[in-house]
Amino acid sequence: MNPLFTISVDASATDKRLDVYLTEQLPDFSRSRIQAMIRNGDISIDGKQVKTGYKVQAGECIQVEIVEAEPIAAKPEAISLDILYEDEDIVVVNKPQGMVVHPAAGHTDGTLVNALLHHCENLSGINGAIRPGIVHRIDKDTSGILVVAKNDRAHAGLIEQWKVHDIKRIYHAFVHGLIVENAGIVDAPIGRHPRERKKMAVEPRNGRNAVTHYQVIERLPFALCTYAQMELETG
Repeated sequence: MNPLFTISVDASATDKRLDVYLTEQLPDFSRSRIQAMIRNGDISIDGKQVKTGYKVQAGECIQVEIVEAEPIAAKPEAISLDILYEDEDIVVVNKPQGMVVHPAAGHTDGTLVNALLHHCENLSGINGAIRPGIVHRIDKDTSGILVVAKNDRAHAGLIEQWKVHDIKRIYHAFVHGLIVENAGIVDAPIGRHPRERKKMAVEPRNGRNAVTHYQVIERLPFALCTYAQMELETG
């Protein structure tokens, strides 16, 4: 049975966000882990499920269930990695085109996570058993740099930096067609394609906010394409 304990909210904490208050009360738990526990239903108030942004009130009773961490489902595999930087908190890896980031249906092995588990002694557990250490991801057919967290403290810090846009993500891409402007912004919501479910498309109604800043490096008329630099403002 999982350990269960309660915290009584005192008057000085009235109207504080639940995740913020619990981070103060439980110093061994990162805010990201607490948010995940709230979403998973491991934390409740007076027996009721609430959201991470819930404002606590004096006299309320917070129930916290400590669920044993899942064993990491992915298995270590001796796969070569292009490590650009590594210390006790993070590892920065250059993911090649064609490699899946983490195990999923149809890709249970040969992923970046399988390789990282063989390379690293520890990875953060915030994202669960299938995605240990993974703070962000890029598509299978896209090559690029990924920052991986070795512990929960580093993972939470990286997530916070992404939220406030302290981390820049810049890609170089060949774009079909000749872009007329030298620079600009693409601001169009991205969502699942309404008919081809494996594709993404601009979806004004159901899409998520997506903003990309671009700058033309070179136009290639003979190939009908443009070589450009893209800086992501959102995911």
